[in-house]
Amino acid sequence: MVSDYGKTMARLRTGVGPGPACTAKSQFMVYDSAPIPALARGGVTPRFSYEARVNATPADPGKPNTFAYGITSAPAPTGTEACPISHVFAWPPRSASFGGVYDPFDTTPGKPMHVDTPEVYMDTAEYKVIKQAMMSLRPTGK
Repeated sequence: MVSDYGKTMARLRTGVGPGPACTAKSQFMVYDSAPIPALARGGVTPRFSYEARVNATPADPGKPNTFAYGITSAPAPTGTEACPISHVFAWPPRSASFGGVYDPFDTTPGKPMHVDTPEVYMDTAEYKVIKQAMMSLRPTGK
């Protein structure tokens, strides 16, 4: 998905393997989550998720958090820490990944102005288009 001002908002990849292994957990935030029943397979219903992870040792100290949105079959995080963000879900013949990132420091020309928090981003037309596209994904014949 590419915005009208040329920013890649999300990518759909099919035939991917499983999501990342949960080797370390970190603090997390969930800003939005909604089930996508049309993608249910084998008793698992994927969900749209907009979430963040706190990077304990960020490569860029100016970016201590990772914010991402996408479709996931991973269990919803609970408690105070969660596994790495994994936007992977069952899609024939293996799995697919459909997601993107929110960067509060994005300087893409033409992007919405003054969108410097994940909560404010949820009110933008860009976020609403992304969520609608992900929520409307259907396998052929459904």
